[in-house]
Amino acid sequence: MIFLLAFLLIFFVGLIILLFTSKKLSPIPYFPTNRKDLPLIINAFNLKNNQVVIDLGAGDGVVIFAAAEAAYQKKLNTQFLAIEINPVLILIIHLRRLFHPNKKNIKILWADLFENNFKKYIKSRNSTTFYLYVSPWLLEKIIENCKLEIKSFSIVSYMYPIKSLKEKEKRIKGKKHDIFVYN
Repeated sequence: MIFLLAFLLIFFVGLIILLFTSKKLSPIPYFPTNRKDLPLIINAFNLKNNQVVIDLGAGDGVVIFAAAEAAYQKKLNTQFLAIEINPVLILIIHLRRLFHPNKKNIKILWADLFENNFKKYIKSRNSTTFYLYVSPWLLEKIIENCKLEIKSFSIVSYMYPIKSLKEKEKRIKGKKHDIFVYN
């Protein structure tokens, strides 16, 4: 019995390690947004009616759920989309959504952020905001994908500036890391 329990524990730990280290299932390392900077990030979203906020590489959903809570408090009809590829993190996001007061406005998509069609999620929205906390060497590729899908959008990037958008950059000094806003 002890052997079986030890085997199952090792198996599940190994599976979780595989899910977080696999280039296919987790191409971008998981680093959660520092909660000390959340209020500044949510403020940078400039939440309003008829807006969609898309978190590309949502991780455990900490940003989407905090923003959805803020929109709920303000009685806004803002929509939120969390896109994540890691199945463990998708499970966590789905569990968190079950208990969120604004769950009707939160959509979760298990997908590769490089191979997604955003248009179907923003058809009737006046404003789209992307939240990015991804490796700096992938930012430009993500921006190009966004430009192919949508003509006009804003970006909130945590920790890493986007070099090609330097002339549109507004930098917010965070408690842990800076936040870069591009309109």
